[in-house]
Amino acid sequence: MSHLQHLLLDTLLGTKHVDSAALIKLQERSLSVASPGFNVMPSDVKTLVNGYAKNPLQARREGLYFKGKDYKCVRADDYSLYAKNENTGVVVVKTHLYLLVATYTEGMCPSICVEATEKLGKFVSHCMPWLPMVVVSSDCK
Repeated sequence: MSHLQHLLLDTLLGTKHVDSAALIKLQERSLSVASPGFNVMPSDVKTLVNGYAKNPLQARREGLYFKGKDYKCVRADDYSLYAKNENTGVVVVKTHLYLLVATYTEGMCPSICVEATEKLGKFVSHCMPWLPMVVVSSDCK
C-alpha cells in the first residue's frame, strides 16, 4: 500500500464517516490512488475533471452524474463541490494538482465527511504541494 493510500485511509476512512476516497491527478486526468474497492472509472474521472474542475457553476446548475447516480449539487465553487443523492453523497475538494474525492453513505454524518475532506485538501495544498514527492515541513505537523 502506498503512502498516499495510507493517507486516505487514515485521515478519511478512519473517521468512519467516509465510505470511500480517491485522489485524481488534474493535469493527467487520471486516478492516482483510491481506497480499496473504490473503482473510479475513467468516465467518472472525466466527469469530475472536465465538468466540475473547469466549470463548477455548471455542475451546480445541472448536478453531477458520478458512479452511475445522479447527484444534486449542494455547493459548487472553485475549491469544493458537495453533492447528494438521497442519503448518500460525494465531496470533492480541488487542490493545485489534485481532486480529492470522498463519498459517504446512509448512517454516516455528511458534515464530518466534508470537514475531513476539506482539512485533508488544505493539508495537501499547503504542506504537500508536490505530491507524490512528499516533503513535509515542520510547520505542517
